[in-house]
Amino acid sequence: MNAREEVLARIRAALGPDDPSNSDSVTPRLLPTGPAYRTLGILDGERLLDLLAERLTDYRAAVRRTTPSGLAAELAAALTGRGARRVVVPPGFTVPLPPEVEPVADDGLAPLSPQDLDAVDGVVTGAAVAIAETGTIVLDASPDQGRRAITLVPDYHLCVVRAGQVVELVPEALSRLAADAGSRPLTWISGPSATSDIELSRVEGVHGPRTLEVILVAPG
Repeated sequence: MNAREEVLARIRAALGPDDPSNSDSVTPRLLPTGPAYRTLGILDGERLLDLLAERLTDYRAAVRRTTPSGLAAELAAALTGRGARRVVVPPGFTVPLPPEVEPVADDGLAPLSPQDLDAVDGVVTGAAVAIAETGTIVLDASPDQGRRAITLVPDYHLCVVRAGQVVELVPEALSRLAADAGSRPLTWISGPSATSDIELSRVEGVHGPRTLEVILVAPG
C-alpha cells in the first residue's frame, strides 16, 4: 500500500460505511470524536534511526552516524570536511571542537549581529526532538541550540541528534514539546533551506542554511 492508498483508507475508515438505504442523501457524515490518526509509533532502536536517516537523505541533508564515544571525532571530521574554521557554538553545546576550529560564542550578553553570523563558516547545535517519519528536526532554543537566528543565517548547520531524541510520529514530538509550548520559539527543519519557482527549479539557501549535516548518535 502506497502513501496515497493509506491516506484514502484512513479517510474511508473514519467516515464509516455507506448507508445503502439513503444513497441519494447529501448530508455529510460526521467524523468520530477523538483523533483518527496514529499517535504512537511502532518503530524503535536502529529501525527508527534508519528511517530518520533515509528521510533526511531524501531531503538532501548529509547524515553521519556514530556512538557517544565517537561523537567528538565525527564532529571534527564533519567540520574538517566542510573546511570550517570559525563556527558559532551555543552556550550549552558541550561537545569539544577540533583545535583548528575557532568557536564563536553567542549569548544573551553579546549576541552576534546578522553580519557577524553571515561571516562565520557555520553553526553547530543539538536538537530538541527529531521526527523519523517526516525527516524533521525541531529546535526549541534550549541552551545547546541557541537562539533561532544562529541556525538561519549561517550557510552551514551541523546538528547533533541523539537516539533518545528521535520519535517516529509528529504527535509524539508534540507531546515532548508540550511542556514548553508557548514559552520558546520552535524551528522545524526538514532538510536544507530550499524553494522552487513555477518551473520547479530548486534553489537552496534562500531563507536558511544551504547545507544541513546531521550526526545521529546511537547507543554504543
